[in-house]
Amino acid sequence: MATVTLKGNPINTIGTLPETGSKSPGFSLTKGDLSNVHLDDYKGSKVVFNIFPSVDTGTCAQSVRQFNKEAAQLENTKVLCVSKDLPFAQARFCGAEGIENVEMLSDFRDGNFGKAFGLEFVDGPLKSLHSRAVVVLDEEGKVIYTEQVAETVDEPNYKAALEVLMDA
Repeated sequence: MATVTLKGNPINTIGTLPETGSKSPGFSLTKGDLSNVHLDDYKGSKVVFNIFPSVDTGTCAQSVRQFNKEAAQLENTKVLCVSKDLPFAQARFCGAEGIENVEMLSDFRDGNFGKAFGLEFVDGPLKSLHSRAVVVLDEEGKVIYTEQVAETVDEPNYKAALEVLMDA
């Protein structure tokens, strides 16, 4: 269990992020067209998971915008923005914002991603949503970077997440 804060108040997750050097947990996430994707669908590409509670909050929306901007410069890298928002809400946001360089994925069906990555909140006002985190995988699905953002309203360290891709 990890403890983070929401505006200074402690809240807990179901577990902890996967360890650097470990193989990524498997998952099934839902795309905008309601089809499912799995870890194996990204084999051969580096993957950046931008994980957050809801795209309908300022910090979450900004993280999608920032990763969208950065993703245009990345080679052989997929940036996956993951929340429990419905795919319809994710698509509405991307359309309104002109977001085209990241892939929006939803964990709304069964929450298996949040549970497998140790990110589901187990208490507090955001219970059952995902905590804010970044996880980076190499081309073989090995975890090469993680950041559990300590204060939920803060943005992740974009620079650190992207720099690890240069070394991978």
